[in-house]
Amino acid sequence: MIYLSHFEFPNIEQEYDFVLAQKRTCYDTYYPFQTISKHNLEMLDFEPVTILYGGNGSGKTTALNVIAEKLVLERDTLYNRSNFFEDYTGMCSYEVTCDIPKQSRIITSDDVFDFMLNLRSINSGINRRREELFEDYLNAKYSHFQMKSLDDYEQLKKVNSARSNTQSKFIRKNLMDNVREHSNGESAFLYFSDKIQENALYLLDEPENSLSLEKQQELLKFLEDSARFFGCQFIIATHSPFLLSMKGAKIYDMDEEPVDVKKWTELPNVRAYFDFFMKHEGEF
Repeated sequence: MIYLSHFEFPNIEQEYDFVLAQKRTCYDTYYPFQTISKHNLEMLDFEPVTILYGGNGSGKTTALNVIAEKLVLERDTLYNRSNFFEDYTGMCSYEVTCDIPKQSRIITSDDVFDFMLNLRSINSGINRRREELFEDYLNAKYSHFQMKSLDDYEQLKKVNSARSNTQSKFIRKNLMDNVREHSNGESAFLYFSDKIQENALYLLDEPENSLSLEKQQELLKFLEDSARFFGCQFIIATHSPFLLSMKGAKIYDMDEEPVDVKKWTELPNVRAYFDFFMKHEGEF
């Protein structure tokens, strides 16, 4: 499915005119001006899956943030913006084939990292609560409790529960809304599977971060199926060889000048992996 058909950025001349028109000249940066245009990128045409490939400073993350800002997409965490961000996005334009679905969003590595921290914090709190319940169980089960008034009713229920249940059943019964422990990779994948729904546009900024090689391949299959069977469109900034191999993906090499469309097997990052393993082929 294609919701966003193409997106146009201001060209070098437009940016130059804007900068010259500024009355103040004390700014350290005019970001995002002079970031995307430095590789002569003026327009992106999109497929159901479009990938922006490039190293640090290539502008791929900036491009995603600009597109998300222009489309007013939902996001979870703040991002690096400047006094000129609204000026820049105001100079951008785009075309759609239909209305952008409301559940569309941008997902960044910061979103995933914050989610993992929150989940870890929740699990830490649950562990502390579990230890407290363990002590409650022992105290209640082996206490010489006698009810003397209605004020003691809650304690009576706790004692009876401890004496009629095993330790594990007592803790499970009292520990509401437990959250299972996840590794970082499992937590990150959980975030993607929760946020990515059917029939929507998703911008993903380096989704391979925090994912093991196995989880990257699992995410690859998940994204391919979401685009093929569930009406999703993806624009992805990545340098993961696994995600770059996505079937039918249109890949822009943001390191080229001008920016060019390439096959995933032509990209320097992928070629470096290939050459390395071919060099050590006899060791496998």
